[in-house]
Amino acid sequence: MEYGKVTEDVIERLKEIVGSENVLTDEDALKNYSYDETPLGLIKPPDVVVKPGSTEEVSKVLALANEMRIPVTPRGQGTGLCNGAVPVYGGILLSLERMNRILEIDEENLMAVVEAGVILSDLRREVEKRGLFYPADPGERTSAIGGNVNTNAGGMNGVKYGKTRDYILGLEAVLPNGKVLNLGGKVVKRSMGYDLMHLIIGSEGTLAVVTKVIIRLMRLPKIFMTLYIPFNNLFDAARAVSEILRERMTPTAIEFVERDVIIEAEKRVGKSMPHHDSEAYLIIRIDGDKEENLYEDAEAISEICLRNNAVDVLVADTKDRQERIWDIRSIFYEAIVKSRVADIVDAAIPPSKIPEYVMRIKEISKRYGVRILSYGHAGDGNIHVHPIKDGLTDEEWEEKLPRVMEELYKEAIALGGVISGEHGIGFTKKKYLPLCLDKEQLRLMREIKRIFDPNNILNPGKVIDV
Repeated sequence: MEYGKVTEDVIERLKEIVGSENVLTDEDALKNYSYDETPLGLIKPPDVVVKPGSTEEVSKVLALANEMRIPVTPRGQGTGLCNGAVPVYGGILLSLERMNRILEIDEENLMAVVEAGVILSDLRREVEKRGLFYPADPGERTSAIGGNVNTNAGGMNGVKYGKTRDYILGLEAVLPNGKVLNLGGKVVKRSMGYDLMHLIIGSEGTLAVVTKVIIRLMRLPKIFMTLYIPFNNLFDAARAVSEILRERMTPTAIEFVERDVIIEAEKRVGKSMPHHDSEAYLIIRIDGDKEENLYEDAEAISEICLRNNAVDVLVADTKDRQERIWDIRSIFYEAIVKSRVADIVDAAIPPSKIPEYVMRIKEISKRYGVRILSYGHAGDGNIHVHPIKDGLTDEEWEEKLPRVMEELYKEAIALGGVISGEHGIGFTKKKYLPLCLDKEQLRLMREIKRIFDPNNILNPGKVIDV
């Protein structure tokens, strides 16, 4: 598709809308917005960076872009892992970073109203001061709420609390033509035809630009406890997860990790964990309001793990001990991809299929001679799998990696899974989408995109081509 150019006239009109200080065109600034956190990701600079400060300004920028047929790439904090915020066609990079106000914390109705650029950690800190809790917990705490909405971000709390979608009550969003939608609101229940709000959630900025979010909150649990459980056998750990879930237990988080990942994370943060000689580990968090209930749950989980040949069960019941464990858990991704060449698969499978998927990962690793590390949110079946280059030559890596990635996705799908549990599709996984969606589903997605964005200006090249 042919797009319009960002001319000097367009730049002047953008400056009139958002102020000259919020329109960036110098090379260094453009470079800073040319990539996200995707491993082996694209680097594509925009022609101009625009930082609106209000919904009205977003509306005017989009109306101008639509008039001139200029592509627009929305961006929160650029923490995505599938090139979703990379301006692959240049044009306007629309950064929501200035729209970072917490507009309201409604303690009576357990709700918050925030702009899309609010940082997740800032929101959580402010609501926790009031004894409230925003449960959605993507691993990247510096991500923006708007980005979380656009990818329907998950995270470690998914076992008990679900994903971002489960806590969105309302959205303000701007269509590519500049018209503003107000969807949902401060109501917990509604039944009013097609749910456009939930269509926009998870659409990765391809249908509309989210500018404001109404969020459902909960009361902050009074007590948290963490279990750190080493296993000598990877498959024993995976079977323990399946048994915990079969017993209808609902820990806040069940994280699964291999030994090599733990070692890399320890190096990164300068802290150590016990049982370095174990092959795999479960990290399980439980929460509640009564200490005796938590200890009962911890005992039941411990019994299941020990039945499945756990080496030990270590209970961290103080804040310092728990933070030490979760500090290391939060660095897993960075520890793997920041110090070596590696890619990531974000597949989600039925939790009961984890042992079989782990076995198939090992078979793929052996067949191609590519080291593969895995960890992830085992409680909801979302396993992060990292093929690693190590000593392979560039030629070997470039030849093997595409085949390894496709096999990892195909094996997940064969087990009833999908190619992304929480990171989204973006540009990176677009080519794999036909592996798990049939032609009719893809056709409907293209038609939806055309209805919302007939000129295909909004985050083009992401999710699906039209």
